Amino acid sequence: MYNFKGKEYPCCASLTMGVIGGKWKTVILFHLIEKPLRYNELRKEMPMVTERTLSLQLKKLEEDGIVKRKVYTSKPPLKVEYSLTDFGKTLIPLIKSIANWGDFVVENYA
Repeated sequence: MYNFKGKEYPCCASLTMGVIGGKWKTVILFHLIEKPLRYNELRKEMPMVTERTLSLQLKKLEEDGIVKRKVYTSKPPLKVEYSLTDFGKTLIPLIKSIANWGDFVVENYA
């Protein structure tokens, strides 16, 4: 058994998918590889995701220590920026491999 953030997983693959699995988490991480983005910038990059889903997925990624939420409150309007944590950056090779595989499938099997 593998334990992470109070949850048990039967194998290392299920742990990985528990953290980055689902329809949107990997997409969010892909867009945060290059630079931090504000919430609305993420929404523009992913027009198919609902606001509620994006908020929930960002919250889960933040709880798992993958994404950092930084709030700038020096002057209105409130600015919130999301970026990968150092722990989240360890996923970059995996996320890039997933994206490259998607390109390969489109080029060779679509």
